[in-house]
Amino acid sequence: MASLLTLSILILVSVATTAVAHNITAILAGNSDYSEFNSYLTQTKLADEINSRQTVTVCALNNGAMSSLTKHPLPVIKNALSLLVLLDYYDPTKLHQISNGSTLSTTLYQTTGNVEGNLGFVNITDLKGGKVGFGSAAHGSKLDSSYVKTIKQIPYNLSVIEIDAPIIAPGLLTAPAPSASDVNITGLLVKAGCKTFASLLESSGVIKIYQSNLDKGLTIFAPNDEAFKAKGIPDLNKLTNAEIVTILQYHASAEYAPSGTLKTTKDPISTLATNGPGKYDLTVTTAGDSVTLHTGVGSSRVADTVLDATPVAIFTVDSVLLPVELFGKAPSPAPAGEPVAAPAPAPESATSPSPADAPSSMASPPAPPSAESPDNSPADSPNGDETAAKKKNAGHVIGGSVTMGPPRGVVCCVFAITRAGVCELWLVSVGAVVLLRMLAECGKQSVWCRILLFNYMFDATPTLLSGNSLPHREVSS
Repeated sequence: MASLLTLSILILVSVATTAVAHNITAILAGNSDYSEFNSYLTQTKLADEINSRQTVTVCALNNGAMSSLTKHPLPVIKNALSLLVLLDYYDPTKLHQISNGSTLSTTLYQTTGNVEGNLGFVNITDLKGGKVGFGSAAHGSKLDSSYVKTIKQIPYNLSVIEIDAPIIAPGLLTAPAPSASDVNITGLLVKAGCKTFASLLESSGVIKIYQSNLDKGLTIFAPNDEAFKAKGIPDLNKLTNAEIVTILQYHASAEYAPSGTLKTTKDPISTLATNGPGKYDLTVTTAGDSVTLHTGVGSSRVADTVLDATPVAIFTVDSVLLPVELFGKAPSPAPAGEPVAAPAPAPESATSPSPADAPSSMASPPAPPSAESPDNSPADSPNGDETAAKKKNAGHVIGGSVTMGPPRGVVCCVFAITRAGVCELWLVSVGAVVLLRMLAECGKQSVWCRILLFNYMFDATPTLLSGNSLPHREVSS
């Protein structure tokens, strides 16, 4: 049983936790020949984007080859380097076994959305004499770069190779470099469906604070218009001007943080409202390509990229970001082993019955939190079968088996009998850390518990990953 428990935890860690498997900066740091290339990957934040990708090939340039690019403005250099990052895995063997001798590969440059036609693709051709050529996929372009040697391979995830010259798409180096000071913030926000947010920036004067940071670095998280209509959003008419200004400043950071940086960041993000260590910060979690911001009050998914032009990034978010310093913390769930009370009732829900009032010895399970819910927010507790039926994400027990609605991913089902003799069922989406905390709490609060892991994908029938993870055990007082 102990080995089964260990295996279950390892499965959960591998499925529910996204880990960065490579660090391009560290790989290139070991060779001074690529110091210029490595430095510009960091300056343009492309290193973060590379590290966030699970399958990627980096075509590195030595310092001599980089000299033809460094005379250009930073946004132009970023575009040129983006064309050297292939979104596929190419090691020497694969390069020399290309079907029909030639192939086109998508690059990071293509993903910017600012590229016309196939200018964001690279042509890779296996030439005679064992050489491999690289060039723009644009019609009439030459294979102006060649494979030199391999630098590092992490099979099927990361390949770092050296090529002897930059790959230049037509117009790449001659296009006028955009100036950060010319960015029309409110115009972009209105076009992206954030008219309310743009209007607040103008009326409050905070737009001037944003504009003053354009040249130094700025990232904006703009709530869309629907976010301001959501339940729980404070009445703006009842807030002071100072509070509105603080909220708007809380939606921006004085640094350039494109999507790749958000996916790889581990530290809290300081905002324009930050006035001390740990004050008005945002924390970030990721799941695949999805990025979620957490405030301590709630969370919001980063939805779309409005602008990514070094050193300015603008994103839309699904919810208004409410700082905990102004609106207090979200209520925490009750400790394990105690009756769980529902949070403040919403119009369609009511407080859950206590175990003593429940019609059976098994209390109704809480609905699993959504993927965007913060870890410390309580699950809604349905009151009776009729209310539970209205909860699309509610878990329920039928004949001893667990069934679910839309949730996807790894779900943990915990049966426990507490020291007080209360039988409880918990059904929650978990990460590895949450599961370990559950195990610790079960050991402290329960005399018996059983854990089952289910895998939910694409609303299909759940697959049991592991069962009976913990043996029947007595816990000493």
